[in-house]
Amino acid sequence: MLDRRAGLTGLLLALASAAAFGTSGVFAAALLGSGWTAAAAVTVRVGLAAVVLTVPALLQLRGRWRLLRANAGSVLAFGLLAVAGCQVAYFLAISRLDVGVALLLEYSGVVLVVLWVWLRHGQRPSPVTAAGVVVAVAGLVLVLDVLSGAEIDLLGVLWGLLAAVGLAVYFVVSGRTDDALPPLVSAWGGLAVGAAALGVAAVVGVVPWHTTAAPVELAGRTVSWLVPVLGLALVAAAFAYATGVAAIRRLGSRTSSFVGLTEVLFAVGFAWLALGQQPGPVQLLGGVVVLVGIVLVRAGEGRAAVAVEPVPEPAGSR
Repeated sequence: MLDRRAGLTGLLLALASAAAFGTSGVFAAALLGSGWTAAAAVTVRVGLAAVVLTVPALLQLRGRWRLLRANAGSVLAFGLLAVAGCQVAYFLAISRLDVGVALLLEYSGVVLVVLWVWLRHGQRPSPVTAAGVVVAVAGLVLVLDVLSGAEIDLLGVLWGLLAAVGLAVYFVVSGRTDDALPPLVSAWGGLAVGAAALGVAAVVGVVPWHTTAAPVELAGRTVSWLVPVLGLALVAAAFAYATGVAAIRRLGSRTSSFVGLTEVLFAVGFAWLALGQQPGPVQLLGGVVVLVGIVLVRAGEGRAAVAVEPVPEPAGSR
């Protein structure tokens, strides 16, 4: 019963995280439309989120500073690869590819998670899980509408695949439970490292940087630039990463990575509500297919857990 409750809690946290991440497109569109560069928006988003989480993270670390030292490698990997590296690679990908193609390449990282768990931990995916992988990826292709004549650039594809590696690192590193940091502290450490790395990338000119304090258009209204900045930092970063890490701890890297695909569905939905970007019938069908794939993956993971559960020995056998 306890495991079932933990699984349900993990699923709800994963969906909450995906929904929060899904708002980033609406908030970012408001800033980009007013003259912000994507790199500036993400660096401010990540940096402000790290500042917001600093006090609660330090409170959770009181008397447990050894955990931060013991997990220094994981924090650096999270910040450099899952936060900064993934973001920079994605921005460079969309500079050469359609957004749909770049997103599809990035979310192929869920397949890398399956392969990592198989090769590193010997947890071979069951036939049901493998079927769920295929179905979910097929649904994602439909949702992102990448079959409508998008142009392909090989260097852009490479950047997209590097973004996929960053996404996979996010799920794998967050899935560690042995002597691990509390989820909120893990999110704070990764965001702080990521913000520093993104700041350096902007200073050396790897990514373009420009901001403005002009009012922005958000959901059909003119508002202060602070509104989308706070939305990106508080909702799409601080809350999204903290709940995401907590969900991964409960569900495991493999299952949570596929639940994370719902971020695309939430992003499409929020864009429809706030920006009037109504999805077509193919995208709606793709959303249903993605959900079917996630259900299959979850069912396959559940069967695998039952299969490896030890059978109690008869009384008196020892």
